[in-house]
Amino acid sequence: MKQFFKKTSLGLTALLFSSALWAHGGAAGTDTDQCKFELEKDHWLHYTAYQPKDFPAEDFCGNLPNINALTQLVFDYQDMKYRNRAIEFEVTKEPEGKRVFFQEAAKHKSGTVLLDLKEGVPEVGKYLIHITLLPEEGSSEERLDAHMSFQAGKGQTASKNELFLYSFFAFAGLYVVYLSSAGFKRAVDGAIEKIKS
Repeated sequence: MKQFFKKTSLGLTALLFSSALWAHGGAAGTDTDQCKFELEKDHWLHYTAYQPKDFPAEDFCGNLPNINALTQLVFDYQDMKYRNRAIEFEVTKEPEGKRVFFQEAAKHKSGTVLLDLKEGVPEVGKYLIHITLLPEEGSSEERLDAHMSFQAGKGQTASKNELFLYSFFAFAGLYVVYLSSAGFKRAVDGAIEKIKS
């Protein structure tokens, strides 16, 4: 029984550190990725937010924990075809539409754009990121507009992955107690029998 307990503890400890490998909230791919803008049908721009001074090892999407803190918004093109087009960014406080950040249209050949909001956003509430992709000169392409909202200033909340890990560890701990304690095992088995009948 001691060997089983040691191995179980070691396995659970290893799982604890694996959560760092779950990038973008554990999304399995772009189909489940909440951090993206649709520029055109099936053409996306990926978005990640950081508050590196306050949360150096974490990335965010729809909820920024702090206000008045250095905030970096990073956008990645998922299509090469957009890299020759100028793109403009604006962040507004909603519902009043007050501009808190603006970056003029520019081309980003690398496919990645970093916006530094040095002062962050000024108050708690909802914000909207406006993205405008301008057509190349002389082309028949249309101007593309996309929007994505986020909340700011509500503090750090546990992600779905963290909640899953906490639940997993709680269940695993209860299971170890169930296997190692005859009294607890009898109580659980009795409760299960009552539920069945």
